[in-house]
Amino acid sequence: MTDAFTQRRGGILLHPTALPGPHGIGDLGPMAYRFIDLLEATKLTLWQVLPLGPTSFGYSPYQSPSAFAGNQLLISLELLQEEGYWEAPEFLPDFSIDQIDFSQVASWKQSQLRQTFQNFQRKASEEDQNAFAEYCLQEVNWLDDFALFMAIKEHCGGTSWDQWPAHFTQREPQALTQFRTEHAATITEVQWQQFIFDHQWRRLRDYATQRKVEFFGDIPIFLAYDSADVWAHRHWFRLEEDGQPSHVAGVPPDYFSETGQRWGNPLYDWQALAAEDYSFWKQRLSALLRWVQWVRIDHFRGFESFWSIPASEPTAVVGEWEAGPGLELFKSLKTELGELPIVAEDLGLITPEVHALRRDCGFLGMKVLQFAFYNDPQHPFLPHNYSPRTVAYTGTHDNNTTRGWWQELSAAQQLQAQDYLQQPVDEATVSLAMIRLVWSSSAVWAIAPLQDWLNLDASCRFNIPGTIEGNWQWRCRWESLKSLDLTSLHQWTQIYGRTPG
Repeated sequence: MTDAFTQRRGGILLHPTALPGPHGIGDLGPMAYRFIDLLEATKLTLWQVLPLGPTSFGYSPYQSPSAFAGNQLLISLELLQEEGYWEAPEFLPDFSIDQIDFSQVASWKQSQLRQTFQNFQRKASEEDQNAFAEYCLQEVNWLDDFALFMAIKEHCGGTSWDQWPAHFTQREPQALTQFRTEHAATITEVQWQQFIFDHQWRRLRDYATQRKVEFFGDIPIFLAYDSADVWAHRHWFRLEEDGQPSHVAGVPPDYFSETGQRWGNPLYDWQALAAEDYSFWKQRLSALLRWVQWVRIDHFRGFESFWSIPASEPTAVVGEWEAGPGLELFKSLKTELGELPIVAEDLGLITPEVHALRRDCGFLGMKVLQFAFYNDPQHPFLPHNYSPRTVAYTGTHDNNTTRGWWQELSAAQQLQAQDYLQQPVDEATVSLAMIRLVWSSSAVWAIAPLQDWLNLDASCRFNIPGTIEGNWQWRCRWESLKSLDLTSLHQWTQIYGRTPG
């Protein structure tokens, strides 16, 4: 257990894409800095974000074409304009301020970034050119494969790598060398976008650190099949000779789903990874910790044991539990990286063995207040049952907003929640009442999504698990941010001992 895990803290969950801004999607520009100013003013010291990688089909941050890259859609054109590289067009598209139209944003922003890259090539100072070259050299272990992967994907019409011509799918050296030569500009552009993302994110992190605000990041356990990492390192995954997965990830049937969840991610070949002393995981975690100070590991239970589904099965009904790497992985990571600033996402079907692994690793666990009200005083998600070694939430990105959750409760459930809250609440007051309960708990960290601070309804929900359409699109208006009750935020943070030391 690191000493930092003993300091009581409060924070807000907000993915940067949801920030206000003029270009159809939140980014790392002025509004991100203003949000940090807001956190500083209220003495909240944690800004929790979702995975920061590029997205693909469905635009889920949990399905990225790279375990290392940053999302180029988060690049701030305004900051590039300040540096003299972006030339703003006379007219902007008619972007929604409430919802992200990803196809519209991606098409427009990619064209703007391409023009800006060309300006960089013509106008960059020697200092900027050298910084770009140095970045490419430092990140060569993953950046070369990623840039090549994205360039080939564009050349092949955006199709999955297993649908490419065989000489690309099989990574034939002569074909890749020829492609690198013929498409050098596209490859360099991808590398440049990653250089700019890294530069802008580090600048934002430095600004936050000066104001005692730290980033709490997120790392998915599994990788997308259509990713540069799977394409370039097949031996790390359980793939057939033709490159197709033999087994895929998911979770078995439960109370919420008769057929379980078939995620479709390829499973790791943990023996192959162990033979390399988990070098991939060391590189992955080390890279993320240059951007964030704390990391939530998604689906932590998969490190103890994971549900293995034959790839031929259409659902998650047929499968079996297989042993994960367990404590050995985290011991290896700790030897390389020192104390691990990790929070384990230990929600769902959690066994005593999973709890034991989390404790042995010294990681914090998670509790979600929305899951607590089942007429059981011993329910582990009721605050009086919390261990201090906990990050407590009103809800996460996978939950309804607290107001939306309240509106869907039965009258009996609403009454039970009010009894526990020891006050009458309605849809206008329930969010702040739940936040205050989480803030007052013994959990060392307390976090609420921005939607709950604003008491927004279900139309502002960020994600509905098991669905593809309509997720990840919500955006916050600047007027809403300005309407936040900063006095209550600051007061509760002080009253419940969550101010920075």
